Order: sequence, then structure tokens, then C-alpha cells
Amino acid sequence: MILDFFRLSGKTALVTGANTGLGQAISIALAQAGAHVIGIARRSCEETAQMINNDHGCFHEITVDLNSLDAAEIILKQTKRLTDHVDILVNNAGIILREDAVDVSPDDWNRVIYLNQTFVFLLSQSIAREFFFPQQSGKIINIASMLSFQGGIRVPAYTASKSAIVGLTKALANEWASKNIQVNAIAPGYMETNNTTQLRTDSERSQSILERIPAGRWGKAEDIMGAAVYLSSHASDYVNGFTLAVDGGWLAR
Repeated sequence: MILDFFRLSGKTALVTGANTGLGQAISIALAQAGAHVIGIARRSCEETAQMINNDHGCFHEITVDLNSLDAAEIILKQTKRLTDHVDILVNNAGIILREDAVDVSPDDWNRVIYLNQTFVFLLSQSIAREFFFPQQSGKIINIASMLSFQGGIRVPAYTASKSAIVGLTKALANEWASKNIQVNAIAPGYMETNNTTQLRTDSERSQSILERIPAGRWGKAEDIMGAAVYLSSHASDYVNGFTLAVDGGWLAR
């Protein structure tokens, strides 16, 4: 049956930024599809854990400062204590700092680039080397953005990092597809998350964004759930290096 292609029973998934927003929704979706989810965040994932446990799912968490230079190593060590296999990695954690380009400090630039871009590569490399290569299978989902395709306003580091994510997704797919490792990305549109609070509370800016979205509304965290399950499942085994926009039609406008 075709629905069996989407089931994740017996799979283990790592999700960064699992404590809130899109990461929380993705974690819940993967757990509902049958996966054992290991949520990774710098703050407690207690709320996510409770929601998954209420659904009789399986969830563990790893608490670590993702900005630390040894974060990928720490995650790998703790993951190996929790499981002997990883099948799915969702690189969701990220940061956005809004400031005029002329005023962005080197420290702020490096902070955004490290978490949104460098850490994504380091964790993907680490998990692929330790788990995906030996088992000759794996799924990596990188969370991109509308600003992977557009310049944005007052977010130069975020735009640079998310543009790089689309390129990195293609580069890793080119190398790893032959090893039965699918690397793809999801580009969420303008979603109701912590990262967009400033935009949504600016009535003029919020209205201009809504006028551009054919669906006529901001996206919700649950709008990302189906795409995450699809790209984590056998249904996407021949999808490599693709960035799927979940944007209410923003890019089509």
C-alpha cells in the first residue's frame, strides 16, 4: 500500500531546534509517523516531549549549546548512548538577527553564519560518517528559507546562510546520493514562529507580506509536517538535492 511508503516505524530521527516552532512540529510529525525522535536544543524540550508522549510516541532529548564549537561532537557522543542507528537528520535550528547591513558587527555575522550554515555542515558530516555511510542509507533535511531565493531586508547574514543551505544541499546530494543518502531541503514561507514575531507585530510590514501570499495567510507550524514526513520516508528515495517550498505560493507570485 502506498501509505506504507510514508511510515517511519523503526526509524530514529535527530531534529535540531526541537523545543519550539517548526522543529517542534517536525518532531511531532515524525513521531506520529512512527519514528523514535531525539530532539536537540539549547533549552529543554519538555513541551515537545509531553506532546509526543501524549500521542504514545517515543522521544528523547539532548540539551547542548549549538553555538559551541564542539556541539556536533557532543551530539554524536550522546546520540550513540541513546541508539545504535540514526536514519533521519533534520537540520532545523537557526537564528535571525535584524539590523541594517551597515551596522552588522563581525560577531553577529559570525554567530548567524556558524549556527545556520557551518554547524549544519559539521553535524551532517558527523552523522553521515558515523551512521549513514556504514548502514548505506539516510535522510538529511535542511531547513532553508524564502531568503534562500531572495535578498530580504536588514538580514544580510541570515540571507547569506540560507542561500548557502540550498547550495550545500545540492553539494551533499551530489556526493552522497550514490550511497543511498538523500539530502534535501524545505524552504518555509512566512510562518508564525518566534523568528517572525517582529514582522507580524509591525502592521504595515505584515500587511505587505500577506498581500504577496496567494494563500492569504501566514503559514503555521503544522503546515511543514507533511513535507517533513515525505522527505524522511521511502516515498522520497529518488529525490535528491531538491528544495521544497512550503510557502502558500509566495515564490509563484
